[in-house]
Amino acid sequence: MLNNITIGQYFPGNSVLHRLDPRTKIAVLFFLIIAIFVFDQPVAYLVLTLLTFGCMVVSRVPMKTQIGSLKPLWWIILFTFLIHLFSADGRPLFHLWILTATWEGLVRGFFICLRLALLLLLSSLLTFTTSPLKLTDALEAILSPLKSSGVPAHELAMMMTIALRFVPTLIEETDKIMKAQQSRGADFLTGSILHRLKNVVPILVPLFISAFRRADELAMAMEARCYRGGIGRTQMKELRFAPLDYMAWGATAVLIVALTTVAILFPKGFL
Repeated sequence: MLNNITIGQYFPGNSVLHRLDPRTKIAVLFFLIIAIFVFDQPVAYLVLTLLTFGCMVVSRVPMKTQIGSLKPLWWIILFTFLIHLFSADGRPLFHLWILTATWEGLVRGFFICLRLALLLLLSSLLTFTTSPLKLTDALEAILSPLKSSGVPAHELAMMMTIALRFVPTLIEETDKIMKAQQSRGADFLTGSILHRLKNVVPILVPLFISAFRRADELAMAMEARCYRGGIGRTQMKELRFAPLDYMAWGATAVLIVALTTVAILFPKGFL
């Protein structure tokens, strides 16, 4: 059921992506996301798709797990495809009641869905190959220039990382509660919408209680370890760029320049 959702999970390893500095991974992901939304040429999509697949292979994270990261939003991807299929003007493919599917809608919907899939897969790779501790340090380092203006960089990075870390925990807890309620005769799949909404209440109440209990235990554990935020706090392992990071930066720069050149030479895209 929900136990196949992999958002926020980390898979230890020693691949090239695991060894990259987390700041490099966040920055490269940022530029790749921009490239996915800016460039709409067929060649650009082909390059970005091959790059994403190559990163998935290099990460050594099980391919089934990475593809499973699309599961939470598959219905949004399908809905987006259908909207474009039946709403775009162009050459008709077939008719469904009062709706008309067009060839232009098919192409546009496919590439929009491909864009969403690449975005999800690349974002999942960041959490799959970066531990929560390193992710916190990287976010704090990126936000550190804002400290001079009073922005609590360390606290913001800590909150974002804790929230991301507890996503799989809450999903696992929800799955356990649903199975427990189903063993008591609860039905979440049949009946009217109102009936199914009423059956969600026995899930939400224990889930919220469990979440608040975990938050209280985490706060007590942090206080027991004398955690007082980022003031005067040092890192056991300082983040340092390695030659591999500079290679990643260079490859990203070359990719952006190449895609920009393609966009200039062939300005007409599919979208």
